[in-house]
Amino acid sequence: MKLNEIVNKKELAPSVKLFDIYAPNIAKKCLPGNFIILMVSEYGERIPLTINDCDRAKGTIRIIVQEIGRTTQELGKMKVGEIIPNLMGPLGHASHIEKFGKVVCIGGGVGTAVMYPIAKALKEKGNEVITIIGAKTKELVILEEEMKKISSSVHITTDDGSYGKKGFVTDALNEILSAQKIDRVFAIGPLIMMKIISEITKQYSIPTIVSLNPIMIDGTGMCGGCRVSVGNETKFACVDGPEFDAHKVNFDELLHRNNRFAEEEQHSCKLQEK
Repeated sequence: MKLNEIVNKKELAPSVKLFDIYAPNIAKKCLPGNFIILMVSEYGERIPLTINDCDRAKGTIRIIVQEIGRTTQELGKMKVGEIIPNLMGPLGHASHIEKFGKVVCIGGGVGTAVMYPIAKALKEKGNEVITIIGAKTKELVILEEEMKKISSSVHITTDDGSYGKKGFVTDALNEILSAQKIDRVFAIGPLIMMKIISEITKQYSIPTIVSLNPIMIDGTGMCGGCRVSVGNETKFACVDGPEFDAHKVNFDELLHRNNRFAEEEQHSCKLQEK
């Protein structure tokens, strides 16, 4: 195998691809919560992607990619045997893992791929892991079986009710919190989802950690695109995180800024299709 070679590829859901990549140096050092930066062409953009899993013996890392923008669409077209031109990592601060007790791990959409290594590490530390997976439809639910292996229970919600319970992850969270004592909550998904989860858990005084990797751009802190107000300080998700105390994050500010370049991104994707 060659360095940065794609050794396995699988479609998990429409526009969601799994890649195993030969990157022994990264596989040797990566921890839950770490991410990589890659480029699909010499002059392409840099994109951050969380490491979903690794096999230290084989020297491979696993990433799960949702094809949204131009670069992720280009990555989605790459095949087994192809080489990713540039790949750097592991980056970011690893998740703080210890025995907390009873923990709820929430993944919204492809955020479930980010949550998996964290939930797995929590289980290995002796925590009871309760998982909530949310998706728009049944076909977009990912990693259900993997999560079942490390969780005492898995709750699935879909927006349209095509699988699990109709509703949102926040509905499932409310049901769990009203029925039992929870010691900590971890959440990753759309910003609005994490904002509402934070508001719910704050009422119960439950420490809550969110991963802000969805807002990261270049992964070095130089662009400033992932700046976030945490308490009274300005942080950068890529170099100071990507995980933060949810109750200190200014989600309103993030939501406002996160949509600034939506029109430009759509235009870039249309150019890619031509």
